[in-house]
Amino acid sequence: MLSRRKPDLIKLSLLPSKSSPFLMLVLLIICANFGLTSSKKADPENKPAWAKKDIRDFDDADLERLLDQWEEDEEPLPDDELPEYKKPPNPGNSMPPLDKIGQMSPDEIMKLTKKGKTVMMFVNLNGSPNRQETEELTSLWQGALRNNHIQAERYVIEENRAIFLFHDGAQAWDAKEFLVEQDLVKELTLEGQTHLGRKNGGDTSAKNEL
Repeated sequence: MLSRRKPDLIKLSLLPSKSSPFLMLVLLIICANFGLTSSKKADPENKPAWAKKDIRDFDDADLERLLDQWEEDEEPLPDDELPEYKKPPNPGNSMPPLDKIGQMSPDEIMKLTKKGKTVMMFVNLNGSPNRQETEELTSLWQGALRNNHIQAERYVIEENRAIFLFHDGAQAWDAKEFLVEQDLVKELTLEGQTHLGRKNGGDTSAKNEL
């Protein structure tokens, strides 16, 4: 189900008051959407004073109350549509016992702690590619990652620099192992750590598993 978005209060407050047919139309639509006069949680006979006003006389505070009432009457969003900070903790992401953590590599620990969280990776290319060349190369790498079930959004931000955005942060470390093996990757930065590409003295022992 598509969730309803809040009207922009700033824009509404800038509209003229009684003389604006557009403002009246907007407010009428809002009221119709969530039933100002027939709220699920309020008795229509006992409406608050602000709700009895002519809609042309609504000020910013009244609009805020109107939107609060709308949110109260909305159906709750499913967990996968909630903002990151409102999502319930995933029981499967609980930390292993301390003795197990001591046997894990730093990358394994980072994958565990970033699972289900958004992580950004900055990738710098070798040489002096133009923006179009960087678009094409990073698009190929993105496709290779996707073919191996690693989902990443890609944004070219400079002539030779791009961001890969992972909504499941654990996948960023799998992607790192692939990207540092690419000849045209100069270096990449992940969670504050810089990893050199193979052609720039990086760890050549990493296997290109993709």
